[in-house]
Amino acid sequence: MRVILRTKPRKKPFIPIEAEAIIPQNFLRKNDITVYEGNKERKLDEIFYITTEGPAVSPDQVEIVLSGETGRIKRVGEYMNAGRIVIEGDIGMHCGNFMSAGEIIIKGNADAWLGREMRGGIIRCEGNASHYCAAGYRGEKRGMRGGIVQVMGNAGDFTAEYLSGGEVTIHGDCGDLPGVEMRGGTLIIGGNCRRPCGNMTGGICMIFGKADAMLPTFRNTGSEEKEYGGHHHRMTMYRGDIANRGKGTLLVKIN
Repeated sequence: MRVILRTKPRKKPFIPIEAEAIIPQNFLRKNDITVYEGNKERKLDEIFYITTEGPAVSPDQVEIVLSGETGRIKRVGEYMNAGRIVIEGDIGMHCGNFMSAGEIIIKGNADAWLGREMRGGIIRCEGNASHYCAAGYRGEKRGMRGGIVQVMGNAGDFTAEYLSGGEVTIHGDCGDLPGVEMRGGTLIIGGNCRRPCGNMTGGICMIFGKADAMLPTFRNTGSEEKEYGGHHHRMTMYRGDIANRGKGTLLVKIN
């Protein structure tokens, strides 16, 4: 089943839409899906033109396509456990919160907390992601725990904060403090970043650009070769953060 949701014109287009109900498993039942426009509960057809193509008997057979002015729509894919969501433009904050299975494709940019505390599944953002991509929410001690997040462009500050499992790949640059408080998983940064992996206690981070303002609490343990982008790169290997038990691994390309 393919469900196409195209946004309708709104009198106040800057009011965010809370749309955690937009997940494949909810579209197996009819006429009872609602979202919030600000503090007003709205039926789905008040916000979207809805087109449905074909049947489905399980959530993994459902694909949702979001199009139009989608940059203010938040929490799409929250607790998603099957199926596919394709977003043809930008998407708002908290896309893929707690997602455990399925696939989300974003053809534009993603706002903050993309894949927050994700458990499984795949998120691919073809544009840029904002701050706290694949991180934990404020006060949480674990961020992303499983699955795959790929950002083809750049990401903001605190990418993969408290990363505990899964794989995060940012093909462009990251901002400040990517991988801070990492506990597990893999973080790959294709471009540049600043102050990576502070206070990490586990996991692997690989940086194929420059790591500015490297913290002094990482111990150089030699070099290793890694493949990225179809090429082999010589990397300096660090153990750390030795200020917090020093059990993580940080590799930075030798320029």
